[in-house]
Amino acid sequence: MTYDFDQPVDRRHSDSSKWQKYGPDVLPLWVADMDFVSPAPVIRALQERVAHGVFGYGIELPEWNATVVDLLAARYGWRIEPEALVLLPGVITGFNLAARAVTTPGDGLLMQTPVYPPILRAPTNMGLTRDTAPLVRQPDGRYTIDFEAFEAAITPRTRMFLLCNPHNPVGRVFSRDELSRCLRHNLTMCADEIHCDLVFAGHPHQPIAALDPEIAARTITLMAPSKTYNLAGLKCAFAIIPDPTLRAQFLAQRVDLVPGSVNLLGYVAALAAYREGQPWLDQVRRYLAGNRDCVSTYVQTHLPTLSMYAPEGTYLAWLDCRQAAIPHQDPYTFFLEQARVALNNGVDFGPGGEGCVRLNFGCTRALLLQALDQMRQALARL
Repeated sequence: MTYDFDQPVDRRHSDSSKWQKYGPDVLPLWVADMDFVSPAPVIRALQERVAHGVFGYGIELPEWNATVVDLLAARYGWRIEPEALVLLPGVITGFNLAARAVTTPGDGLLMQTPVYPPILRAPTNMGLTRDTAPLVRQPDGRYTIDFEAFEAAITPRTRMFLLCNPHNPVGRVFSRDELSRCLRHNLTMCADEIHCDLVFAGHPHQPIAALDPEIAARTITLMAPSKTYNLAGLKCAFAIIPDPTLRAQFLAQRVDLVPGSVNLLGYVAALAAYREGQPWLDQVRRYLAGNRDCVSTYVQTHLPTLSMYAPEGTYLAWLDCRQAAIPHQDPYTFFLEQARVALNNGVDFGPGGEGCVRLNFGCTRALLLQALDQMRQALARL
């Protein structure tokens, strides 16, 4: 089946948070939520389940574990045991549970900034210190790991490294060598790998736990079909925890706060996506690669006071606006008020985010170009 990602979907008159937050004249290129219809097999599976008409408590079907185990082996060469899988309502829930499982108040949580805001907030949720290892922006806009700063950020109280890979917001897909160099300390690791399926040519995703069995034994990996297949509202994710002791610690934190089952329809959608969604995924990645190149070329050609490095993964562009001489305003506010384009404010991503915005290019090419044109016109009026 061929999918038409140029065909606009009316989300303005739906319950979409992305499209309802701002005024009707604002183009929303902010939250990580694509404007594309999900794979046909997913919609069909949901329709069949809804037609059944009864929505009582569900169970975890044997084919779920088998499907995910086979998928990880096929995509990443990573072989796990079925019992390593733990269903969750979301990745954010997962890394907060991981922090609860392996830390106590006053411990340190290591992260690489700028980073996804819920990761930035996780230490506060648990009464932990935020141990930051800032990523370094190179002259070409590419972010790299400063390994000396990484080592310096680790204190005697640091207990867990919360990795985001592919990295949100800077779009890096860290290499095997980079990941290996982050493992010199015996920290427990939690890896938010939610964007792992949305990587571009030449940048294969490497699950950090798949590097070595010893590393897997101290790693909690978090994945979900939500970004990959545009299913975020259905609330279904999973953790991969190969070590039985670490898995028991993680499960103990759920108590009565996090259910052992997930949204029934989210589970149905996830299973259908992983079984039959590959043709859609192949096509959407090609379209997103075109959008990424479109943004990159447009910035270089028409927005010379902005800069960006073409992301290696995700559908998020990180724009550095510090040379644009925007007066008296941060770039987020400027583009919202003067261009009527809603982006994400870089300061929300922590140290290193000042003067930057995050742009979601998971939309139709026409909408993307319209937003970029409005941004160009706003800058031209300065």
